[in-house]
Amino acid sequence: MTYIVTDNCIKCKYTDCVEVCPVDCFYEGENMLVIHPDECIDCGVCEPECPAEAIKPDTEPGLEKWLQINTEFAEKWPNITIKKDSPADAEDFDGKDGKYELYFSPEPGEGD
Repeated sequence: MTYIVTDNCIKCKYTDCVEVCPVDCFYEGENMLVIHPDECIDCGVCEPECPAEAIKPDTEPGLEKWLQINTEFAEKWPNITIKKDSPADAEDFDGKDGKYELYFSPEPGEGD
């Protein structure tokens, strides 16, 4: 098992999770984070830290697409280990449907 970031992170990009990760397995895109599944040690400390509830164990049904997205973009985006301010409009996007199709950006973030 590993933890993965799902679509509710898109345009919210809270970084509370990266601060508690003991193995620094988060990677930053322009408008979301991902977890590198091969680096995640399945400790689960990040899951309750996410205000958007976007972090899930990959054992939940229907998350295969998100495991693939996390795997692909963790290889392309820079590592992030410190908490940053979330976007000013993050709360406006929390819980919206269809965020991947509408807002996902494959562009990298800044990282640390």
